[in-house]
Amino acid sequence: MQVKTNIGIVNALIRITVGLTVLAWSTSKLVKRPWRDSYLVMAMLGGMKVAEGIVRFCPITALFERGQDMVREKRGNHNNNEAVEEILPYNPS
Repeated sequence: MQVKTNIGIVNALIRITVGLTVLAWSTSKLVKRPWRDSYLVMAMLGGMKVAEGIVRFCPITALFERGQDMVREKRGNHNNNEAVEEILPYNPS
């Protein structure tokens, strides 16, 4: 997997700020109630957002871009006479 930056500077700064805020909040709550696992999970998520901002790479964005490239390739492989099937998620309603 090739890791290259896929988020901008402003997005990275927002991720760092929000991540540090969530990390500070969750660790302060974790000190008072160490038996709560939800605060530990929030601390891990906040740390992950800080790391995404520092590295400027978001794996969710990379997966979305890769999926879009796969859809474009599938559309490119069809002839002009054939109907192109849309890739849509299943909606039972």
